[in-house]
Parts: sequence; structure tokens; C-alpha cells
Amino acid sequence: MNNKSHAKNKDISGMIKVKLSDDNDFRKVAIADDDITIVIRRSIKNVIYALQKSVLSGALFVFLLSNHHHHHHALAASGGRMGGSSFSSSSRSSSSGSSSSGSSYSGSSYSGSSSSFFDSSSSSAHRPSSSSYNSSTQTSSPDRPMTESEARAARQLLCAIIGVFLVIHIWVFYNKLKNKEASKKSILMLQVGLLGTAISLQKDLNQIASLADTSTPKGFRYILQEATLALLRHPNYCVSGYSSVVVKWSVSDTEKLFNKLSIDERGKFDEETLVNVNNVRKKSATTEKTEMLSNECIVVTIIAAAIGVHKLPPVKSNEQLKEALQKLASIPSENILAAEVLWTPQEENDILTKQQVLEDYPLLHSF
Repeated sequence: MNNKSHAKNKDISGMIKVKLSDDNDFRKVAIADDDITIVIRRSIKNVIYALQKSVLSGALFVFLLSNHHHHHHALAASGGRMGGSSFSSSSRSSSSGSSSSGSSYSGSSYSGSSSSFFDSSSSSAHRPSSSSYNSSTQTSSPDRPMTESEARAARQLLCAIIGVFLVIHIWVFYNKLKNKEASKKSILMLQVGLLGTAISLQKDLNQIASLADTSTPKGFRYILQEATLALLRHPNYCVSGYSSVVVKWSVSDTEKLFNKLSIDERGKFDEETLVNVNNVRKKSATTEKTEMLSNECIVVTIIAAAIGVHKLPPVKSNEQLKEALQKLASIPSENILAAEVLWTPQEENDILTKQQVLEDYPLLHSF
């Protein structure tokens, strides 16, 4: 009996132990499941955090990119351009003028008159009159030596002939030299840097471009005079300048250099928003401006091609700038072959920074 009860107790204790061991395993499994859940939650949180970070970074990148594009658009350099050229008509007139001047100064035109003068002089000098011949035949033989008075008269006549000959040749040489100097052409360029607050200057240039007739030399002179006057009216805004003059002989070389200077300056604009060249007009408005930014600089460039030799002083002060502007404004209209006035920014709401001026206009000398 005792043995049976002892065996039964042993079985019960074994069952309890098995149950306890099963509970421990369950707890271990439960603990392991909790750890896995925590790890999964942490992983999900990390993934969500990483995704949020990536999304925020992408949004920030897109914002900066759009902001940069907006600023680039806001800082776009609008440009104004007015003027024109008459190189083709000038080349035709110069060729016809050179042919006519060449014929007027040809040697044949003077050889006939001079030879007739020499012939008449020599014939009058050596052909004796009838009275003198009769008197000489009566008093002496034909082979007698010349008297002192006759020799003096012959020397005076020879000196007069030589003098006339020299005067004619000096006159011809002077006219040829004068025509040669007149055939030279000058290409002049003047650049002026101004403070960005000179809004009234922009308005003046815009108005000149809208009113000017840019199809004739008189129109070229009009824009030169009005543009220089507009700059002369804003001396307190002018802070830098540059001038250059190049002399060429042929019209074609002059035209090439003029066009090169014009294209170089036009290439500094992002867009030509106001144009009046040879009466071809264009106007557009595409630039924008942020409220936080204000214009810093304005640059005006004047290019002119004129017959003759012209000079501009180096622009390193307001006084020299004034002199250069006055010289440009005083060129006669009949001598102007071409003229252009370019300025940036053209629009009042556009912006040109000091850094852009330093990069695009390195030749400007501060006053």
C-alpha cells in the first residue's frame, strides 16, 4: 500500500515538474516573442524615421532648387538696345567720292594747263617782237651776248615758273593728305557704371528708345545726344567708367569691329527686353523680382563709328566722364556711320548685382 502511494506521489510530482517546466518554456517563449515585437517596432520606427528624413531632405532639395531657379530668374539681366548703322550707304558714297577725287587730282588735269603755261611763257620769252628784231638787226648781229637786263628778266621768269610748279605740287599733296586723313574711321566705346538707385535714368533711356527714329544718321545723332545728356543729368550716380578708341581705314574693317563690340555687349544680357535698331522694334517683360532684393548697379554702354579721327579721354573721374560724353555728343550727324546705346538692367524691377558687374564688366574703373 505504501509503495503504491509513494509511486503515485512520485508520478504527481513528476507531472508537476513537467508542468512547471512547460510554464518556464512558455514564459521563455513569451519573453522571446516580446523581444521580437520590440525589435520589430524599433525597426519600423527606424524605417519610418529614415523615410521621413529622406522625404524632408527631398523636399528641402526641391525647395532650394526652385528657390535658386527663382533667384536666378529674378537676377536675370534684362537689356535695352537702340541705334542703327549706315555702313552700306557709306561704302557706296566713299567709293564714288574716291573715284571723283582721283580724277580731279590726276596729273593730266595739271599737265595740260602747266604745259600750256610753259609753252606760252617760253614762246613769249624767246619769240622776239618785230620792233626788237628790227632794232637788233640794225644795230648788232643776231649772235650778240644777252645784256644784263635781259639775263635778269630770264632768271625772274625761270624762278616764276619753278615757283608755280612747286605751288601746284604742294597743293596737290596737301589735298591728298587731307583726303587720306578724312578717309580714316574711328570706333568709340564708352561704358558708365551707375548706382542701382538711378531709376530715372532707366526711364529716360526707355523713353528715348521708344521715340527715336533709328533709320538715319540724324537719328543716330539724336540717340547719342539724348543718351549722353541723360548721363550728364545723373553725375552723382556715376561711380565707374571706361573708354576706348580704335582707328580703321576701310569701311568694312570699321563695320566688323563695331559689330563685334555690339555682340560682345549684347551677350552679357539674359534677354533684350527693349529694342529699337534701324527702326526694328521689340518689347517684352519677363523678369520678376523678389521683395527682399534691390537693384545694386546699372551699366550703360555707348558705341559709335564715325568718319575721321576722334579721341576720348581715359575715364577715371567725373570730369573725364563729362568730357568724354561731350565729345560723343558733338560728332556731326553726317560723320556718324553707326551708333548704339545698350543698358542693363532695362526693366525697373530687374536686378544687377555688384558681383555680376565685376564679372561681366572688368574694364570699368571706379572713381
